[in-house]
Amino acid sequence: MNVATAGTAAVVALGLRYPTEESLAMMRTAVATLPGGRAAKELRRFVSEIDGRSLAELEELYTRTFDLSPLVVPYVGHLAWGDSYRRGEFMADMKAAMRQVGVDPGGELPDHLEPILRYLTAVDEPHPDLAEILEPAIVKMEKMLRKAEPTNPYRRVLAAARVVADERMR
Repeated sequence: MNVATAGTAAVVALGLRYPTEESLAMMRTAVATLPGGRAAKELRRFVSEIDGRSLAELEELYTRTFDLSPLVVPYVGHLAWGDSYRRGEFMADMKAAMRQVGVDPGGELPDHLEPILRYLTAVDEPHPDLAEILEPAIVKMEKMLRKAEPTNPYRRVLAAARVVADERMR
């Protein structure tokens, strides 16, 4: 596994967490230490675009983007298969795969993009379905956000996630 890609995936995952003072500080520190590359560039833009916003503003932005009546559905299984038996099977597989390598979904469903990115940092060979669905799911997320809110800073995090998926799934 490319160590730089794994590190970048972990930082992208930080960007997809619900914002807290701690997670934002970790994000800023982590982004500053990333080597160059397309994903790092997008993450630096994200940090630049959120700088100066209050925690309350960032919480509202995150919630509007990913949670309540979200602009973006961050569930790769849902984007691939809808609410079908196949998604349920995938989530059960991902839950087991994450448990095996010590990745806690952190209260999210196992097909949520954030724990999936953390899972990618922990494995050499990702679950085979991820190679098939991850990048197309992220592309759908980007299109959703671009259509709903083209200046939303989270477009940068999704662009970085797409780069990581492309590099990781080759």
